[in-house]
Amino acid sequence: MSTPVVAEAGGRVAEPVGGMGEPVGLLGLLDGRPLPRAELDRRLAALRDGPRASALPAPGSAEDRQLTRWVAQVVLTEQLCQAEAAERGLDCAAAERGLDGAAATRGLDGAAVAPVRLDQRAAVELGSIAAAAYEGSAAVRAVFAAVTATVEATPSEIAAYRAATGATAVGSASRWQLTTPDGDFEADPATLPADLAAALRSAPVGETVTVGAWTVALTGQVPSRAAAGGGDADASAGTDAGVDAEEAVAEQLRACARRIAFVRWLDRARAERLTLVPGLEHPGDPAQPDNHHRH
Repeated sequence: MSTPVVAEAGGRVAEPVGGMGEPVGLLGLLDGRPLPRAELDRRLAALRDGPRASALPAPGSAEDRQLTRWVAQVVLTEQLCQAEAAERGLDCAAAERGLDGAAATRGLDGAAVAPVRLDQRAAVELGSIAAAAYEGSAAVRAVFAAVTATVEATPSEIAAYRAATGATAVGSASRWQLTTPDGDFEADPATLPADLAAALRSAPVGETVTVGAWTVALTGQVPSRAAAGGGDADASAGTDAGVDAEEAVAEQLRACARRIAFVRWLDRARAERLTLVPGLEHPGDPAQPDNHHRH
């Protein structure tokens, strides 16, 4: 007989129906309420029918089952935040504009999705599941704003950071717009591998460069903004941004602190409110059979 466990950043795992396999048509339970699997199946079908279908794992493989688990966790995170936003009376329509104020675009189902992608630092700090949910769901962004509204970097944290790094500023005056074979994104050049950043600086705009495993073209630049937690405050320092170095450091550290606070809140909410089903466990759960990642 299997024993319910708490998956990393997930929730309790329900007992299988009939002792094996996953409950048919069930995504999971939210506060004990069954959630249908239809949205998960729709998203998986959209991936299989999409332009990058050839890059997906073979159907039925362990990697394919892990992809299914990952997408399931994104959908569960979105639905958890939809419930939280409704309980808090949050204005998700306002969150459709994202933290940088840009207009939202629309996804395959007509729902609003994030207008810009998170930069590398923000995505890593949130984790891939939370980052995907943040980009794709206005409810997640609204809950992020609500639960992190009072988070600040303390003067001692700012001083410790500057003492440890010798930094007088954090980030760059602009963010690079990059194109890769896997898609387009924006990034602070300071977050890129040094060799890649140097090659892109020396190449003409739009020219593709290859450094190690990276094949990238720099197509443009936009003013730098704090990502996912920085609001409309510019994260650069000096005359380019019109803010002093200490304010720039504080803004970047505040953005980081907000992301950490949100992840902690989300982990607690998942553990308390979500019940996972066999076959759709968290992909990082060491108890599920397809988790072969080992340190």
